[in-house]
Amino acid sequence: MTDRIFITQDDLEHAVRANAQLEGAGFATTLTASLEEARAALKRYEPEAIVLTGGLHENAAAQLLALARDRAISTLGLAESTEPDPKALAKSLGLTAWLRKPADAAEVVATVKRLIERRRLQQRTGIIGESPAIQEVLVKIEQMAPVTSTVLIEGESGTGKELVARGIHDLSPRRGQAFIAVNCAALPETLLESELFGHEKGAFTGAAERRLGRFELADGGTIFLDEVGEMPPATQVKLLRVLEDRSFFRVGGTQAIKVDVRVIAATNQSVKEAVALGKFRDDLYYRLNVLAIYLPPLRDRRSDIPLLVRTFIAEFAKLHDRPFRGITPEALQILVDADWPGNVRQLRNLIESMVVLAPEGQIQPGDVPHEIRERGRGLPMRLPAATREIAGQELEFIFRSLVELKLQVEELRRRLEERPQRVEVIEVGPGAAVATVDAEPVPEGHVVYRAGMTMADVERAAIEAALKETRGNRRRAADVLGIGERTLYRKLKEYALA
Repeated sequence: MTDRIFITQDDLEHAVRANAQLEGAGFATTLTASLEEARAALKRYEPEAIVLTGGLHENAAAQLLALARDRAISTLGLAESTEPDPKALAKSLGLTAWLRKPADAAEVVATVKRLIERRRLQQRTGIIGESPAIQEVLVKIEQMAPVTSTVLIEGESGTGKELVARGIHDLSPRRGQAFIAVNCAALPETLLESELFGHEKGAFTGAAERRLGRFELADGGTIFLDEVGEMPPATQVKLLRVLEDRSFFRVGGTQAIKVDVRVIAATNQSVKEAVALGKFRDDLYYRLNVLAIYLPPLRDRRSDIPLLVRTFIAEFAKLHDRPFRGITPEALQILVDADWPGNVRQLRNLIESMVVLAPEGQIQPGDVPHEIRERGRGLPMRLPAATREIAGQELEFIFRSLVELKLQVEELRRRLEERPQRVEVIEVGPGAAVATVDAEPVPEGHVVYRAGMTMADVERAAIEAALKETRGNRRRAADVLGIGERTLYRKLKEYALA
């Protein structure tokens, strides 16, 4: 079936050229002169992409883009040559891609083809979302798939790390070979080594026959090591050898086994912190972190929640054979505003529950569980393992605190040295007349140091000032502070600023 492309006629010259080039490339095209025509065309056809040739600042363009997002349709916007920051405009509008005018018609066709391929990748892997963060992840998948370098995927539980790993494998030259997934946290230390590398007959009690490990089974393909941060030190050494020499020994074996395997690892914790705490080998971390992908939590891409909700509703209504009308706007807004500590996995499971239990064939606000409406209060929290000895816990706490304090001091020093124009520290002595009426007011955006303030107080004030300066934009605030975005998220949670 021929792929159909919608083209708006806001800029007739560009629309005509793009239409001719797309038709010449084998696409079916539909030209629309107004929002009403586009709405009518969407009722007749399901396009693969929409090209907006102009009028990006108009209300009609915003409404058309909203319709496209609801239907998971890719969009390409042509920005005027006078547009000061087309990238920021595209991000604010939610465009999938943009080009600056005058746009070459062949480049328009090439971009449309790339967007269609990316959409099909999403359909194959189940990675759902139109937000810039997800589009960035998809671009990285496309870039990393053709090579054989090791990939480290970081992100909270439930963000879809295995989907990304499968996407990389499916686009790679190894797509016809095995994809083997291993959860390193699900196996005890005594079994993990045997599971990964196999064992010889009689290697240990119960080893009645030779068993191939996951690395041998994945030979020629891809092995996905989930929760690699939980891997015990002894197994880390063997994994490092595999990454360096592409060879290993089975448990109880004496002959080296060569394998050709691409390794993709994932973790829901900071491996850098684990390295600093001595829990994870630094040389292994460098070997794994050749290419890196960060998956943002769902609360940081709330614009994707309506699309996820509608997708999951359609999926489970079909699975459970239930006539279902969807979700009310009020109920959808509750889901958009929720914090989702379990991320997409939690949302998906909740939607299945509500599709099955909603009495009226439509999700109402009253169908949303109380803990979701209360923004996470009452949800279970992960606690440290109860089996750890008290002394070990205390030592680990002290060591972790010292390491974190050292990192905080270094980060603060670097920020003050590199960006003195952004954050100015003004020392106010105990006798200064700060509280008097005639005192000179503190300039906005400055951080005031007062006697008795701790390093944590100064850091908190610096973060608050950066957030105020960037109007709550966390990515820009992280740039202002000179720290990584993930470090900023951790600090926001630590100081209850989220």
